[in-house]
Amino acid sequence: MPVRHVYGTRENGAVQPDITRSVVLLGSTGSIGTQSLDVIARNPQSLRVVALAAGGGRIDLLARQAAEFRPEVVAVADPSAVPALKEALAARGVSAKVLAGPEGVAEAATWPCDIVLNGVTGALGLTSTLAALEAGRTLALANKESLIVGGPLVKRLAKPGQLIPVDSEHSALAQCLWAAGPAGQDAAAVRKLIVTASGGPFRGRTREELGDVTPEQALAHPTWSMGPVITVNSATLVNKGLEVIEAHLLFDIGFDRIEVVVHPQSVIHSMVEFVDGSTIAQASPPDMRLPIALALGWPERVPGAAVPVDWTAAHTWTFEPLDEEAFPSVALARHVGSAGGTAPAVYNAANEVCVEAFMAGRLPFLGIVDTVAAVVAEHDVTGAGSVEEVLAADAWARARARELTATT
Repeated sequence: MPVRHVYGTRENGAVQPDITRSVVLLGSTGSIGTQSLDVIARNPQSLRVVALAAGGGRIDLLARQAAEFRPEVVAVADPSAVPALKEALAARGVSAKVLAGPEGVAEAATWPCDIVLNGVTGALGLTSTLAALEAGRTLALANKESLIVGGPLVKRLAKPGQLIPVDSEHSALAQCLWAAGPAGQDAAAVRKLIVTASGGPFRGRTREELGDVTPEQALAHPTWSMGPVITVNSATLVNKGLEVIEAHLLFDIGFDRIEVVVHPQSVIHSMVEFVDGSTIAQASPPDMRLPIALALGWPERVPGAAVPVDWTAAHTWTFEPLDEEAFPSVALARHVGSAGGTAPAVYNAANEVCVEAFMAGRLPFLGIVDTVAAVVAEHDVTGAGSVEEVLAADAWARARARELTATT
């Protein structure tokens, strides 16, 4: 039976630098957004920005981006930031249309373009994901929460080839499946998807040794440079739990066939094992510009997106099993993913509140996943049949997590 891939299908691999692709970039001032603009700036002959959107906390940066890339539209999620944005744009001679509020960001997601890259952080990215899909836009999805929170809604809207993964792990899985040719499209030929994890800053520590972890220590990721929420998620391995759910939704592979393995060097970004015993892996130095460029240039590869592995030097790559006692977040993710419906939304929302509480000193490190588990256990799962239903579950989980962390 063919794998029902939601993600983009690859028809050829020829680079066509003479074709200019128009891009809508959501979350332009964040980590994914700034790296995406770096890729675009290096390839002005083939990539062009037509719309930028950001949250509103870094107006000066958003205005500088608009001055450099000259989009037709600039959107800001915080309406109160509009006067400052307009002033900053005018000072730089930018005459772009300004859109305000979450609905303005969603409108930017529907702007005429070749591809929308959703790099918004958190559950707020869902409305823009749905808007882009409803408008028929090809969507490069870096906002994993869109799938986690609204998986049934996203899959119902997404047509074959409309979703392209940007996360390094899911981009790697897709590349491995494509590399396998017809076998990669046959679910019966795939034994398992193997998602790699760096292990974060606390790899090798026991649960007892994680009791006094500080926010500063949690933010010291050994490999990747990311935003604070994603970095803490990497320290708890909640991010890997989210990625397991996302892999299930993107590739229609059961949770019993998705494995997590710790790979500290972060060079192998994921692997696919086939029933004949063969495993195909995607390797590259840790640099998000590679999966970003692949998504933006789809189905072509963008030359020079990242530095390749230096095969003239010696390398040692290691792989370790995941310690699920110290890091129970992945097992919890499998549980909520299997439950489906609103359960993943509750997992994600409770985690965001718990990370905030940890960063504020109101919750110990181990309390993050323990509290998420408590909120998940209290939730009555429903089918996630509408945005309202999903957002209601999200709001309930946040409120309950705040109650629990306020008394911790």
